Amino acid sequence: MPTFEMTRRVPFTAEQMFAIVADVERYPQFLPLCEGLVVRSRDEEGGDSILIATMSVGYRSIAESFTSRVTLKPSANEILVAYLDGPFTHLDNRWRFQDVSGGSEIHFFIDYAFASRMLALVMGAVFDKAVRRYTEAFEQRARVVYSRDAAATAASRNGA
Repeated sequence: MPTFEMTRRVPFTAEQMFAIVADVERYPQFLPLCEGLVVRSRDEEGGDSILIATMSVGYRSIAESFTSRVTLKPSANEILVAYLDGPFTHLDNRWRFQDVSGGSEIHFFIDYAFASRMLALVMGAVFDKAVRRYTEAFEQRARVVYSRDAAATAASRNGA
């Protein structure tokens, strides 16, 4: 059962990083192995957003999809992902964002296991490597989004 946990300091606020990770519909644009993502439902519950989302992942000729319940907790700067259905026996994923001097810290945790021994053998190492690159991918996405936003704001101030 692979488990991975890390803390990464980034030059963006906790609110900005929360927004990047919460924008699940954009994952196929930048997240390793993510080939598609469909939000099946979105509900509000006491200030939190609850999404049911299906992510399609693939590598070479292997393609799988899994469905999760994603709880977005903006007041706590936390995102919780609970596995519902797909090729895993379980998948538990948590993100926490904390403001620190000069930016924020991203706390990332994931614990998962493939249901099929064959899939674990074929896909396990690739999936593990991709998961270890997730925080880097989200930081790079923040650089793209917030650099573009800063450029647009500067252009509008200059009358462009």
